[in-house]
Amino acid sequence: MFDLSEFWSVVWAFFWVFAFIAYLIALFSVISDLFRDHKLNGWGKAAWTLFLIFVPFLTVLVYLVARGPGMQERAATRSKQAEDAIDDRIRKVTQQHSPAAEIAQAQTLASAGTITAQEFEAIKKHALARSS
Repeated sequence: MFDLSEFWSVVWAFFWVFAFIAYLIALFSVISDLFRDHKLNGWGKAAWTLFLIFVPFLTVLVYLVARGPGMQERAATRSKQAEDAIDDRIRKVTQQHSPAAEIAQAQTLASAGTITAQEFEAIKKHALARSS
């Protein structure tokens, strides 16, 4: 019928799979943080990498304890830089296509004689209609 020892074997296997995946995530987080840290010199990175290869589990734990706060600060800094870059890009894109920018550009072209007054009015009307 139902073998209880087989059930616990499956539960135990799930636990070890979960633990292994969690360890891999921690390991790759440590490796990525290690090579993104600009304050740590090459020899320090080489030593941490050597220890990660030969004593991986203990080294991950020591790294998280010893450099965890700095790891969090570097991740927050990278996140803030990415957010600022996205905000700047959005600002550039929206400013290029705003009605005011189009009208100002058309006014410059009209003042230079590149477009006629009728073309300027058509551009102005189109820009204002699109903003509504």
